[in-house]
Amino acid sequence: MKVLHTIEELAQIPGPVNLAIGVFDGLHLGHQAVIGRAMNSRTRARTVVMTFDPHPVRVLRPEKAPRLLTSTQHKIMLIEQLGVDAILVQKFDIPFSRTTPELFIESLFDATNQLQEICVGEGWTFGANRSGSVELLGSLAIKLGFELASVPSVEIGGKIVSSTLVRSAIERGDLDFAAKLLGRPFTILGTVAEGRQIGRSLGFPTANLRAHNEQFPPDGVYAARAWIRDEEFGGVVNIGVRPTVEVRAGERLLELHVFDFRTDIYGEDVQVEFLTYLRPERKFSGLSELKRQIARDADSAREIYRKVAHESNPGQGCAKLHP
Repeated sequence: MKVLHTIEELAQIPGPVNLAIGVFDGLHLGHQAVIGRAMNSRTRARTVVMTFDPHPVRVLRPEKAPRLLTSTQHKIMLIEQLGVDAILVQKFDIPFSRTTPELFIESLFDATNQLQEICVGEGWTFGANRSGSVELLGSLAIKLGFELASVPSVEIGGKIVSSTLVRSAIERGDLDFAAKLLGRPFTILGTVAEGRQIGRSLGFPTANLRAHNEQFPPDGVYAARAWIRDEEFGGVVNIGVRPTVEVRAGERLLELHVFDFRTDIYGEDVQVEFLTYLRPERKFSGLSELKRQIARDADSAREIYRKVAHESNPGQGCAKLHP
């Protein structure tokens, strides 16, 4: 999959081209429906997904910016698994936000080799002050000579699938419902950072993940599986502030102990799926009690992982998506 960073680079993609446009935070089933429409063309068009970095609300109304479900890096990884030809990650800043709807669409049309179709969600707005609507886009499609696909929302249990709904499910720990909305298990992508190596001293070395996601599930201990260098491992995860070893509660940390793994992976990306919630985080009397509890957690998590290991391999870090 080719990664583009400016509208002008669309000229690198041979036509005809279908464009799927949206923020796509979380890449849930609704987003996948939009991208899937672009992929399931009547002709053999190439599919390009256009998204924005950072999240537009972070630029326009930073005080109301949501916690991200997927960083741009994570989003690119997930979109690549769908099998699209290219992704355009458009920098979203104040000057770009002032682009009129007409100029925005005309610039896409001019840069693209034979733009065949633009696919968006049915309530999509775009351009300066969100003044562009699907109705306006339809008029521009007729004027410029491309097709418009306005994709209906996806509903589950009578609720419209949205990033907000996914975020709420993860925040309250309902990861099963989040998985239904996402069409795959919820995962966190993080970069391994150097820590205080307390886990190593207890016989349970951990990878401290600097998470790219901003929305975490509730604090506590989870059985998990992780993907390191495209290889799957079982593990146990702690999310929280480490009250037993920290004098003062600090930022929430994600620590991962990977079973039967001893390779140095500082600076590498790891993706983690939460299998089962084991217990809440709590303060122990000392390191000895903490070590005994970690051993029990690891035994429980290892057994849970064994039970799910026979399931189909999610491949490259997460379950197969269903556009």
